[in-house]
Amino acid sequence: MATARRYDRCFFGDSPSLPSKNVMLTLVVMAIVGLVMMSTPVQAQMTGKWVKLAPFPEPSEELVGMATGGKFYVFGGLGPGWIPQGLVYEYNPSADMWTKKKPMALPAHHVAFAELNGKFYAFGGFVPPESGPPAWAPINQAWEYDPTNDSWKALAPMPSKRGSAVAATVNGKIYVIGGAALHPASRETALYPARPHRSVDTVEEYDPQTNRWSVRSSMPTARNHAAIGAVNNKIYVIGGRLGSAFIFTASNTNVVEEYDPATDQWGLVRARMPTERSGGAWGVYNGRILVAGGEHQDGHLMAAFRALEAYDPSTNSWSELPMMPMPRHGLAGAVVGNRLYLASGDIQSAGITGMRVVTESHDVFEFVDR
Repeated sequence: MATARRYDRCFFGDSPSLPSKNVMLTLVVMAIVGLVMMSTPVQAQMTGKWVKLAPFPEPSEELVGMATGGKFYVFGGLGPGWIPQGLVYEYNPSADMWTKKKPMALPAHHVAFAELNGKFYAFGGFVPPESGPPAWAPINQAWEYDPTNDSWKALAPMPSKRGSAVAATVNGKIYVIGGAALHPASRETALYPARPHRSVDTVEEYDPQTNRWSVRSSMPTARNHAAIGAVNNKIYVIGGRLGSAFIFTASNTNVVEEYDPATDQWGLVRARMPTERSGGAWGVYNGRILVAGGEHQDGHLMAAFRALEAYDPSTNSWSELPMMPMPRHGLAGAVVGNRLYLASGDIQSAGITGMRVVTESHDVFEFVDR
């Protein structure tokens, strides 16, 4: 018995030089956790390299990128005096060549685009006012573009007039979210930087099968110039601009919100984007939403961003990727295969009198998962 008691004290007794029962239990738990971690697959990290390809033929800003059929498409463009250019270009990666297509049926800027079954859908945007100084007049027109036939077709208009919204496709329906518009009952006909207008929380669903619209649950944070991505049938709205549609009278946000079209519900606010910004490009690769570029202004700074950041909804976490070769906002972006294509845009924040620094650069981030 004495021997047994000494043995017990050696491992679980009150000797100050030997571990207690609690310490031993902790060591056992740590060992088990270590074994579990060693046997759990490590989440793949995103890495890659930047590649420069054929320059964009007509450099501009406020472009939108889309992809289908292994090709990259660029729409829109905004010229001096806020004149929409209505550009449509197709890029063929196998030939490293751009081809100009028929212009947009209604040239507008800050149009929301989405892709479904090989066709592109364009919603709202801004056009010049019929009279008066340059401004942004919101519209509600909707269009379908068929890249196979290079043709445009008018669709049922949106219930609301707005521009700088974002759009995403889930289960055959398209959701047009946020943007900027006039105040209700406003006597204004267009948006001016120094006149009252607002960001909106509007969510409208378009059904291409019936050519009909439905009003859905409003987004918690009204915003414009945001980024968007759909992963696992849920939509994520990222960053953007609060209050005004114009960067020189607005505030950026880094808020990320999740929308579930199946339940028409907005979920908990997600992990914030590391760099709050607006007016960037985006795309989805391997279940992660990529946000590239953007702009910012305050009383001390007018700047465009080089940041490329990726949001993973499955882990509610962000990662930072190698920065873009040059800062840009208003650029076109889309994912084709294992590449994020980024074309043109402005390398300086907007609103500098007499300055328009658009670039022809076509930079591509080629992913290598590991």
